[in-house]
Amino acid sequence: MAWMFADVWEAIAAAQPDQPAAVHGERVVTWAQFDTRADALAAHLIDRGLSYQGKVAAFLYNGPEYLETYFAAFKGGFAPVNTNYRYGAEELVYLFDNADAEAVVFHAGFSEVVEAIRPRLPKVRAWIAVAEPGHPAPNWADDYDAIVARVPAERPVKAGWGRSGDDLLLLYTGGTTGMPKGVMWRQDDLFQVIGAGGNAALGIPPATSIPELIGRHTQPDHQKPTALVACPLMHGTGQFSSFIAYNAGGTVAFLPSRKFDAVELWNEAERLSATNIVIVGLAFSTPMLEALEANPGRWDLSSVRVMSSSGSMWSQENKRGLLSHATNAVIMDSFGSSEAVGMGMSASAPGAEMQTAAFMLGPNCAVFTEDGRRVEPGSAERGQVAVSGFIPVGYYKDPDKSAQTFKTIEGQRWSIPGDWAEVNADGSLKLLGRGSVCINTGGEKVFPEEVEEALKRHASVRDAVVVGVPDARFGERICAVVEPETGAAPTLGELVQYVHTQLAGYKAPRELVVVESIGRAPNGKVDYKAIKDRALKALGVAA
Repeated sequence: MAWMFADVWEAIAAAQPDQPAAVHGERVVTWAQFDTRADALAAHLIDRGLSYQGKVAAFLYNGPEYLETYFAAFKGGFAPVNTNYRYGAEELVYLFDNADAEAVVFHAGFSEVVEAIRPRLPKVRAWIAVAEPGHPAPNWADDYDAIVARVPAERPVKAGWGRSGDDLLLLYTGGTTGMPKGVMWRQDDLFQVIGAGGNAALGIPPATSIPELIGRHTQPDHQKPTALVACPLMHGTGQFSSFIAYNAGGTVAFLPSRKFDAVELWNEAERLSATNIVIVGLAFSTPMLEALEANPGRWDLSSVRVMSSSGSMWSQENKRGLLSHATNAVIMDSFGSSEAVGMGMSASAPGAEMQTAAFMLGPNCAVFTEDGRRVEPGSAERGQVAVSGFIPVGYYKDPDKSAQTFKTIEGQRWSIPGDWAEVNADGSLKLLGRGSVCINTGGEKVFPEEVEEALKRHASVRDAVVVGVPDARFGERICAVVEPETGAAPTLGELVQYVHTQLAGYKAPRELVVVESIGRAPNGKVDYKAIKDRALKALGVAA
């Protein structure tokens, strides 16, 4: 059968209408409300004339509206698109134009930037604003709350196209080449790759039909998960973890505040008896551990069974510390990317913490050399990690980049996003990093070339190179290595402020190293490793 998220979630809502689907602070949305509100939004999108597989962008903070927007898109035969809420005007125009967005659902606090870019986005048929305190819906946008209150008499399935397992979800990612790319996931493939209602860790096989899936939810011993998603839904980790919880008939909860607060997280985990906590690496886990160490015994964490992360490394010491407090939990550290889910997994339990980056290859994974040979375990040969099976169609409107990432080897189609590794004798991976110089800071991918170009526009900067240096909380922080114009003395503060006028705030440098010369080669290229070594030495930071 072909899986479609809307069909599954509608069946779950019918089976357990009064169970909570979303919790945001004191606000609770039941499964029945989740279903009907998404019906109303889907009907509105159809009335606005969106085309089959028209793109619906979610420019939203975490909250029920984010998942309702996705549910509505799935219902109506549209394709949801994530939007990084840290983007500035130019980045938003690029994203919405590249995605061919026909509808944008946005928090009203973003109204100023949205109003400024609207004239440049003629393909958008519907602007829908989610009002928030101090920010009502502007008069040029439809009011989200008014829309979802108008529940249609019948399911909003557009005559002439219906739904299909081939319907898409677009997950925009920076990848390794600078500009965001839309990873095209077929719903059927995505449903399968995130477990199809099963749980490999618990020995629960994928379901083979919706009735079977619903039957599992009604079993007396079935524990419906309560997933506290602390990381942004605009990234795949938060999104896909929410989908997994929903496919199990569970609840997705969000932190009341928009700025991460570890004390608030533990308060909510205890209050909601959360079973799963979803984060992205050290940017979250370091303050979480600090809060626990500063408040021993304050929280009852006996309900927590899983703490999961993807997209950013954890440290072994941090895992050990967290598990000393959440003693019933297992830490699941997933190695993958937007275009290659499930490349590897590391599971840690109290007293059995796996070494950081010691990932076991997933069942459909291999490591290939550049000439297409499999890397044999224990050979010390290096290659790129690849995953087959349920993988994306490619990148939206980018056949060249699709061909670079999605390749046919040994008669199979593989996703090879560029992660280099060796295969240890026991079959585990020794990760070496991306072949590119992409910087991962708190789970956000930052591309040096983009920041370098912004820096070099500053009047006092003659040349600039951007590298990542180690950071205890975020994994890496951005360091600008700058060659100044003659007589100039740029400061970190003025460069940060200047970059902020062009790019999202997280792309601005946190460190500055001023050098006499960048030392480019005659062809204009730089040795990033050498530059990074210079920066580390200047900052007195160990590699």
